[in-house]
Amino acid sequence: MGLDQCCSFVFFIFLLMGLFASPSFASTFISDGVFESHASTGRNLLQTKKACPVNFEFLNYTIITSQCKGPQYTPSLCCGSFKEFACPYADVLNDLTNDCASIMFSYINLYGKYPPGLFANECKEGKLGLACPAPSPSEVAADNNGSQIMRGPILLLMFLAGFLMVFFQLL
Repeated sequence: MGLDQCCSFVFFIFLLMGLFASPSFASTFISDGVFESHASTGRNLLQTKKACPVNFEFLNYTIITSQCKGPQYTPSLCCGSFKEFACPYADVLNDLTNDCASIMFSYINLYGKYPPGLFANECKEGKLGLACPAPSPSEVAADNNGSQIMRGPILLLMFLAGFLMVFFQLL
């Protein structure tokens, strides 16, 4: 009987970890670090970045390009549309170990032909970066842009918890 209780406790702990690490509790800011160029001079063999889990190539950039137009780039329109586009991806954009931010900005500049540093210079809100509104549960459930963000560690933990529960039940 003690083994069943232990197994149930382990499963419950992993389940709680999965719930608290869900996308609804993701970062609510886009860090100012995503605006900086992280290219370094010299060797960067040990500093290679991971591939971006979001495919920014096929996203719809008209949210930004339809509102943020020159030659007078209005900060309220440009920053508002940038936040609307980028906030759903704040967790991967803030991860400086991947190349998501540089890829996203290269496509934004490709489609919008914006001057260098436009968003970095115009979009400043606080010391944490750009505040993103909390996503509604329907936005979390269905991604509007059709991209997929890999949530491997959370799923792996939940799978491991289920496996341990079944394994200990068989003993």
